[in-house]
Parts: sequence; structure tokens; C-alpha cells
Amino acid sequence: MTATAQAVQVTETKIVMADPTALGVFGLAMVTFVAASQKLGLTNGSAYIIPWAMFLGSAAQVWAATVDFKKNNYFGATVLGAYGLFWMAVAMHWAISQGWFGAIDPAKADPSQLAYACFGYFIFSIFIMIAAFETNKVFAAILVLINVLLPSLGLAVLKIMPEIFSPAAAWSELGISLLGFYAAGAIFLNNHFGRVILPLGKPFGWIRKGPAITAPATGQLKAA
Repeated sequence: MTATAQAVQVTETKIVMADPTALGVFGLAMVTFVAASQKLGLTNGSAYIIPWAMFLGSAAQVWAATVDFKKNNYFGATVLGAYGLFWMAVAMHWAISQGWFGAIDPAKADPSQLAYACFGYFIFSIFIMIAAFETNKVFAAILVLINVLLPSLGLAVLKIMPEIFSPAAAWSELGISLLGFYAAGAIFLNNHFGRVILPLGKPFGWIRKGPAITAPATGQLKAA
């Protein structure tokens, strides 16, 4: 390269993506609203819930999670991704049980496995609930209700005290839906107007984010 060579100017283009949380939470609110109508006896069957589970419960949440991963929103990406995949699996469970993929051999199909999937998600949702307490109060309330819904649904599937756990699952799912609609609307309006129109509630402040604070002399943890 000669001294007279011209420097090459490199222009970097950065793609800015909007916050997808409102869409993801709306997807959760819609699918739980439709599913709760069946549990409460307002509608019958699950065949027509499957499209809502696949497109709103799953696709909307998984897409929102993908955007949140790109935006380094760790909480939103993990939560929306986890529950989006949950609804995809539930939709497949319903579709298989209704023979969408052919006749079912009872010896190879045990629908009670859905209960153990609910228990597994309940375990993980406890950790999500702890983080939700330090996100905002509406998300915290949604996660509390999710942690009522999941074990109640699992126990109802196993036919353990269904007279108690079936209504608990139904009403907690309806509560998740209504809070989800509020959260989605609040996030949408607050982002659109650039200020708080509908409050979501401040974090509880029980667990401080960031590294532990140590006392220089003793090395013991200080109170946050």
C-alpha cells in the first residue's frame, strides 16, 4: 500500500428494534383468556384453542423473546421464550390427543404426562417469580397466579382432588389473562407516549441487583 492510498471509510448501520414486550404479553393474555373459557365451562373442547395456543401463546411470545435476546433483555427473553414454548407443547399435546397425526395407541400414550410437564414448569416458574418481584408488581402478580395455575392444572390432570384444583386452575388462568391484558396495554401506552400512562408498580426491592457488597475489613456481606 502506497502513502498516497486513500483511507477506506467504513459506515456501520445499526438496526434499532422496538420493545416487543407488549406483543408477547398480549399473546399470553389471549391464549389464557380462551383456555380459561373452556376450564370455566363457558366453551367446550380444545380443538379451537389450538390455533390461539400456536399463534398467540407460542409464536407471538417466541418472536418477542427473540427480539429481547437481541436487545439484551434477559428477563423478557427468558420468560417469554419459556412460556411460548410451553404453549407450543400444549398445542401439540391437544392435537395429538385429538388424532391430528393419526390414531393413538393407548399403550404408547399417557396424557397424564402433561401433569409432570406442568410440575416441571412450576419449578422453573418459582425462579421466574423471584425475578418478577424485582421487575414490577403486575408481573409479580402474574407469576404468582402462574404458580397457582401450573400445580393446580397438574393435579387436576392426575385427578387428584379435581373438585378443588380444577376451579383453582380455571380462575387463576383467568386472572393471568386479565392482568396480562392490563400489562400489555400499559406497556404499549407507556412506550408510545414516552411516559407512564398506566402504572405497573415499582419492584418490591427485596433483592438488590448487582454484585454482593462486602465490608473491606471483615469480608462479610453488608446489608443492601
